[in-house]
Amino acid sequence: MQLDFTKMHGTGNDFIVIDAISQPVSLTPEQVRRLADRHFGIGCDQLLIIEKPTLPGVDFRYRIFNADGGEVEQCGNGARCFARFVRDRRLTDKDEIQVQTLGGIITPRIQGDGRVTVDMGAPRFDPAVVPFEAAAPALTYTIDIDGSGPIEASVLSMGNPHAVVLTQDTATAPVTDVGDRLCHHPRFPNGANVGFMQIVDPGRIKLRVFERGAGETLACGTGACAAVVAGRRLGLLNERVIVELPGGELNIQWGGDRQPVWLTGAADYVFEGRVTL
Repeated sequence: MQLDFTKMHGTGNDFIVIDAISQPVSLTPEQVRRLADRHFGIGCDQLLIIEKPTLPGVDFRYRIFNADGGEVEQCGNGARCFARFVRDRRLTDKDEIQVQTLGGIITPRIQGDGRVTVDMGAPRFDPAVVPFEAAAPALTYTIDIDGSGPIEASVLSMGNPHAVVLTQDTATAPVTDVGDRLCHHPRFPNGANVGFMQIVDPGRIKLRVFERGAGETLACGTGACAAVVAGRRLGLLNERVIVELPGGELNIQWGGDRQPVWLTGAADYVFEGRVTL
């Protein structure tokens, strides 16, 4: 099987984008892992597949596979790349599209400067929805980590599960150690994306994220959304926040309550190719 693909990135979070509307695509988890491998494959954090929708009133179906081959619910940086790809390839002539994901319907909007704004939907805090094992909803939860003691974290869903931990300095935060153990903690039955957030001022934060199925990445769109939501609920952040990630900056806006989170950032091409599986 031969597949045409496009390599893209959003703030350093890199993707293999495959158009499954114009060509037949059927990938096993093993093939996804092979393609994502940075030594033996193309290399990526996530593989994105564009399909025809299965719901009425929706423009596309958007499927996301982590580097470990597992399919996941949502990816904000990928959504921006997805939107730019379908517009540039003339799969649509709309500036705003409705996209079906495992985590729900999202609405990317392509701006005149080439950046993409995505309505990521409203955050959800019910532990059963995240999912997260807890007796009742709370602003923060104490999670015991063997060898590191208790960790205080905000827990929420942005269509996928997130834990957000406040830190004094992201440069020295235990992202690969504690992040990995929180990601696979038994209280998160489906795993979690773990963000370490440093408050610079009410309008700016620094963030590093350990992503479920991918490890630490240069950027995480839903992680940036989750961090701002967590900070807003704790009374630490403004409605509009610039998020500094290792791969660059994202702009997040959240008005609170049941309002959607808006994510804005770049979506860039790297190269194109054809791979034989």
